[in-house]
Amino acid sequence: MIHGLRVCVVMPGYNAEHTVKKTYDEIPKDLVDDVILVDDGSTDRTAEVARSLGVHTLVHPKNRGYGGNQKTCYTEALKRGADIVVMVHPDYQYTPKLIPALASCIASGLYDVALGSRILGDTALTGGMPLYKFVSNRFLTAAENILIGTRLSEYHTGFRAFSRKVLLELPLEENDDGFVFDNQMLVQAVYFGFKIAEVTCPTRYETASSSIGFGKSVEYGFGVLGTALRMRLAKHGLANPRFLAENGRRLALPETERPKAKAGRSRR
Repeated sequence: MIHGLRVCVVMPGYNAEHTVKKTYDEIPKDLVDDVILVDDGSTDRTAEVARSLGVHTLVHPKNRGYGGNQKTCYTEALKRGADIVVMVHPDYQYTPKLIPALASCIASGLYDVALGSRILGDTALTGGMPLYKFVSNRFLTAAENILIGTRLSEYHTGFRAFSRKVLLELPLEENDDGFVFDNQMLVQAVYFGFKIAEVTCPTRYETASSSIGFGKSVEYGFGVLGTALRMRLAKHGLANPRFLAENGRRLALPETERPKAKAGRSRR
């Protein structure tokens, strides 16, 4: 716990048999109260290894996609009483040693979302990020900042922390089940007026770390630009995308867990 708040780490896993233990071993057990791994139809021993470590493990019989995996992660974390949820990939690309920093941003009450940025520390390329990924990261981030009206250093990190309130109030079920889910979630947080912090984190690309290929990266890039453009239009009343609708579908939880009021649109 931190400041009396229950901290849960969620790991959306897919074929992470060889890295899940290294990731788990770096989780600060004195602060983290619960660890959940959702295996998205892996073809290896990811779930078996996670269970051997004592991790609460769920398995999708069929692959639901990266976004679908996260929806299950967050729903399960909320059901198990999490106040702060930190997502870290079990492929060991991000170090869990920074979980206290991200969780503290939320526990302070100053921020609703915290991101581990690979760009702030200027270690992306030295940490092994492919040049084409770095260039596309910088281009997409610049384009989004212009379209959305924010100044984040990176929208594409997979190391994130959220307050319970954010996970309950954002219409996450309206988001895509693929890789663009991450981006839609941040756009939702900005649109509905939640505060976002960034913490510098090292980049670590290893042979066993998962990474989407060039084709999927191009598809993701177009999805990111489309997401930002739809928010821009929505802010000017020219569009009403479902993922930004105040009455959009939230995560499936008992009615007693639902927020009393809908998320209020940002007035920025």
